[in-house]
Amino acid sequence: MNKKMIPLLLLCASTMAQAQRQMSAPKGGKPISDELIGIFFEDISSSADGGLYAELLQNGSFEFSPAERDGWGPATAWKTIRPGHSLGYIQPVTTPIVDKSFTSSYNSNTQMRLHVERAREFYDYKGWRGFGIQNDGFDGISVKNNAKYDFSMRLANVGGAKQVRVALVEPQGWGQDPKLLSEAIIDIPAAGGADAKSAFKEYKATLTPNADCQKAALQILVLNEGDVYVDDLSLMPQDTYKGHGLRKDLAQALADLHPRFMRFPGGCVVHGGGDGFWNTYRWKNTIGPRHQRVQQKNTWGYHQSMGLGYFEYFQFCEDLGMEPVPILPCGVSCQGTNGGWNMWPKQAQDVAPMSEMDEWVQDALDLIEWANGDPATSKWAKMRADAGHPKPFNLKYLGIGNEEKISPEFNERFKYMYNKVTKAHPEIIIVGTAGPGSHPQNPDYEAGWKLAEELGMPIIDEHYYEQNKYFLQSRQYDKYPRDRKTKVYLGEYAAKDKKLIDALAEGLYLLHVERNGDIVCMTSYAPLFARKNATNWNPDLIYFDNERPYLTCSYYVQQMFGQSAGQYYYGDCVRFEGDAAGIQQPQEDVHYGQSVILNVKTRRLYVKLCNATADARRADVDLKRFGLKKNATKTTLTGDPNAENNFDAQPISPRRETIRAQKRFTIELQPYSFVMLEYQL
Repeated sequence: MNKKMIPLLLLCASTMAQAQRQMSAPKGGKPISDELIGIFFEDISSSADGGLYAELLQNGSFEFSPAERDGWGPATAWKTIRPGHSLGYIQPVTTPIVDKSFTSSYNSNTQMRLHVERAREFYDYKGWRGFGIQNDGFDGISVKNNAKYDFSMRLANVGGAKQVRVALVEPQGWGQDPKLLSEAIIDIPAAGGADAKSAFKEYKATLTPNADCQKAALQILVLNEGDVYVDDLSLMPQDTYKGHGLRKDLAQALADLHPRFMRFPGGCVVHGGGDGFWNTYRWKNTIGPRHQRVQQKNTWGYHQSMGLGYFEYFQFCEDLGMEPVPILPCGVSCQGTNGGWNMWPKQAQDVAPMSEMDEWVQDALDLIEWANGDPATSKWAKMRADAGHPKPFNLKYLGIGNEEKISPEFNERFKYMYNKVTKAHPEIIIVGTAGPGSHPQNPDYEAGWKLAEELGMPIIDEHYYEQNKYFLQSRQYDKYPRDRKTKVYLGEYAAKDKKLIDALAEGLYLLHVERNGDIVCMTSYAPLFARKNATNWNPDLIYFDNERPYLTCSYYVQQMFGQSAGQYYYGDCVRFEGDAAGIQQPQEDVHYGQSVILNVKTRRLYVKLCNATADARRADVDLKRFGLKKNATKTTLTGDPNAENNFDAQPISPRRETIRAQKRFTIELQPYSFVMLEYQL
């Protein structure tokens, strides 16, 4: 057997299993992918640090740089504090003080020196004392009464024994002592001599606030004269999602989408965006102990601590029962490099010499070994086991490239990498790319599909962002050749606004995708997250601040599709009033549609109906071929088409009710509404 056929056969395995279950499914159903709805996580709009990653301190390793943003440096997000009129200064130190294994990362050795000249109270001052630094987190640190927060830092002492006071406080303004929320005193042993330096050692404490506070700060105060060097400061809530270091409410919002897979880490982050190869995301820099991970500039103009790295991505996929879909660069830069976005359609690209392509190939082979290998025989798998996961992650999919311009240079490098990886691991399903604009007649789209068919690529990744009119009218997958071996992953898409009408347009389009679920095997809305006051892109699926997520209208549409995954599509169960017999909506000239999905694994049936018009629509529903239980659940999303959910108001949310299940009935859809009916069989 040709090894190149194995991934395609594996991709079809679930469809073959569906065919074997055909006897349990009523006639008329078309087998479709049950992995249609997933999520795409890219660290854009502060989605990781200050977002999904639960770390509460900003720049805890003093690695911020002017290369990331003008005016940034090691002390960014920190301020000097000197209560009681103490005296001293802080000084970034970029030369290793001790053995390199104790420094903050492999590629940067920045620590902060705290030199204390006077730590005692000045005259009879009875307030706070000591000299140190304060971190306000990301627009303040949000803490809860009686919750527990784990503090840690690496510290090297100089000279005699010292004490360090770690305190969570609520600042009260200039000239006033802060309100104390929680504190711990850490004893630091002497270094062994008056001028001797100790090795870096990790110190820990648990802080328990005595009140809720949305704008807390963390203070580190040295209570004795002399020098200490600090690095890798961290403040993490103990209560994270499944104890794995992710912010609980944001992770739960993703879990509630019922995603079948997660694509990560990008997006333009994969190949460094417009910055070039020096800023390419390399997965090996993100899997070791936190203080050894290589931090770098984020292509969207801020900093990546890599606290949320490949280990955490894979672990989160496991926690949510999602297939991991990691995306690796393939020796070709983003077309935005060298000012390429301003040269459209010419778009200059940087490319790695072919003599260096084995390095990129090896990164892919090592990733597969890290994810799936045996710790007893593989150094990469042993690193996974040492991090706390001895069992394999069972990686199934691997993406190569992210919407690069499909140039001859790209083709040469992609082919080289694709052939090497598939030869070594024919069991891995490779996801390719159709370029930056995946519409027919787009040169990159056409070239991408030509390459996919030449290689027999299992899946190709299409991307497009359009006004809602496109999603209301386009039915492009109806026109795709049915004999193509390559399946479609719609990896990035969204209507270009976040009003209800945009969500309905996306819902109508997803009904079209479900009808073509034999061609389209996966979809993911993008972008996923955006932090308030730190947004690089609009719209996004979930907005958030330090207190809570804010769910958009599009979120609720995605949620309904995630809840209603199945293996069979039925297009002949619903007929809209006025439509000719045999017509299966949606069509290009109408803005309403339907889909009926059967999940044979859970024995649930889902009827989804969308009306994106200003008039009520009536539809006749015939479910007599299915054995329905007594009751059903009806979920309705409706409202003003121009309404949107934001930080000030959340006018749109689904309404759920229990109704009596009927085999035949007529339903009236309100103007601008989406309805899902769920039945137990």
